[in-house]
Order: sequence, then structure tokens, then C-alpha cells
Amino acid sequence: MTDLSTKYLGITLKNPLIVSASPLTAYIDNLKRMELAGASAIVLPSLFEEQIELQGLGVDKVTSANQRTLPDALQHLPEMKEYNRGANGYLAHIYQAKKAVSIPVIASLNGYYSGGWVQYGRLLEAAGADAMELNIYYLATKPNISGREIEEMYLHLVRDVKAAVKIPVAVKLSPYFSALAHMASNLDSVGADGLVIFNRFYQPDIDLATREIVSSLDLSTQAELRLRLRWTAVLSSIIKADIAVTGGVEHGTDIIKCMMAGAKVTAVASVLLKNGIEYIKTMLAEVEQWLEENGEESIAALQGVLSQQRVTDPAAFERANYMNVLKSLEE
Repeated sequence: MTDLSTKYLGITLKNPLIVSASPLTAYIDNLKRMELAGASAIVLPSLFEEQIELQGLGVDKVTSANQRTLPDALQHLPEMKEYNRGANGYLAHIYQAKKAVSIPVIASLNGYYSGGWVQYGRLLEAAGADAMELNIYYLATKPNISGREIEEMYLHLVRDVKAAVKIPVAVKLSPYFSALAHMASNLDSVGADGLVIFNRFYQPDIDLATREIVSSLDLSTQAELRLRLRWTAVLSSIIKADIAVTGGVEHGTDIIKCMMAGAKVTAVASVLLKNGIEYIKTMLAEVEQWLEENGEESIAALQGVLSQQRVTDPAAFERANYMNVLKSLEE
């Protein structure tokens, strides 16, 4: 019998497949089904910073009547009262989730500065969350704000939240930092227990018929996994924080690849939205089958065997790969 257990954020998990934040984890019945299908942990949908701010202002519902009276930063908001049941409802959801399942429940906060995060970090912990994922989303559109200022904002946020809570804290990163390895190392140094790579930002589209900007939802595909494999292999060699891969994981063999690169877990959502929650069983069966066919006794033994530090050709993860691909096109 192969051993699928792994350790993520200091928590021992029965296998490396966790369910990432999505509308699926907003429902208690789904959480129960995920546990039965074999998921080792669950990340709840994100509580948005804007929801916390609205509650702090005493605004229960964004309407056209009161929207003009809100601060400029909040006037863009759609009606979010029912999303995640609002800020207080989110705390209740954590409590109910912990009563419904025995696997770890990870809360998620989405925002970009530490204002309400510290207070709500404590409340999420008190509600029973086993860990917290900081889903930091800041779109750097202001030309007077430098990359260094943005990085410092991230670091202050993580440092503040870590100082306020005792539960583990993971940071969900984007791949768009100019020096990602440096940023990851700094997050490691301020206490991040884990890095989740990578966040997928939904991009707006243009409706040619109405000439309006419209929201667009595109689920992840397996092609996105390669970027994550490269950076997992690089970062796992230089930081102590655990790495979770999310985006592009669709098969059990994808999980194996992530482990070899140095990840401790893989987080899935899009593939479950496409194939259903029961697909967790299929993915885990594929992992077990691969391990048995290749004579591997445990997932832990595979973790990091192909990280940049341990491969025979570390340059394969850098510019050499780019040149080799171009050369292959000529052959």
C-alpha cells in the first residue's frame, strides 16, 4: 500500500490533493462530498476586503441610493451581500464547515492591504479555521507607485497578519513580480508558512456589439501547469515555506510532476467544475497507480527530486530551456 501522506503548513494531510477556493466550497454538502471523495483539505471561497470595509461602515447592502456616499474605493462594488453570506456569514460558514468535515478547513482573505485583515484574521482563527490563505490581489495601474512599494505592501500585510494569528498563513502569489525569487524569499523571511502558485486573475473582455467591458470567466487548463512546475522547482530549492501548486492540475500524473518539482500539495478547482467532485477519486487513483507501477512507496520520497537544486542540469529551468526549444523547431 503506497503512502500518499504529506505535510503542508505544518499540518499532516492524508494525500497531496486539496480543493482550492471556488464556488464549490461555499456549500456544506459539497464539502462533505469532497471529504468522501478523498480530498485532504479544503480552501473556502475568499472573503473580500471590500466586504469587511462595507461592514465596518455599517453598510449592509450596496444600492444606487447609497453608492454615491461610499468612499471612492468602494463605489465600484456590485451587490455582494449574498456572496459568501457577507463578512459575518463567512465566519459562520467556517464554524459549520469544521463541524461537517474532519479534514482541515483553510479560510481565504482577498485584498491588498492590512486594514481589516488583521482583525478578521483573528476572527477566522477564532471561528475554527485550521490555516489561512492570503489571496493578495493588487493591480498596479498607478504609474507613481513602484514595484518596490508594492512588494513592501505585500510584506507588511503578511508580517501584520502573522503577528496577529497563531494558525499557519499561506500567501497566494501571482507570477508577475519582476524578481519572483527575491519576492518569495522575502515572504519566507517575514514568516509566510506557505506559498500558493499561482493566482489566476480573471481578465475583462470587450463586447463588440455593445461596446462595453464585460466580465469573463475562463477555467484553467493543463497548459498552465508548466509555468508552475518551473517556479516550484526553482523556489523549493531556496525557501523554507511549503509550496502549493494551483492551476492546470487535471490528472494524477500532474500531481506527481508537482511533487517532483518540490510542491507539498496541489490545489484543484477548475477540473472539479468541469468533471464533478467525484473526479477527486479518479485523480487519487491515478496517483496510486503511478506510484505502484514505478516502485515508489510514498509521495514524500518524490518531493523535490527534480527541484532545480537536485537536477543534473539546473539550467534546464532557466534560459537554456528557451534556447533548446527554439533549436528543436529547426530540426
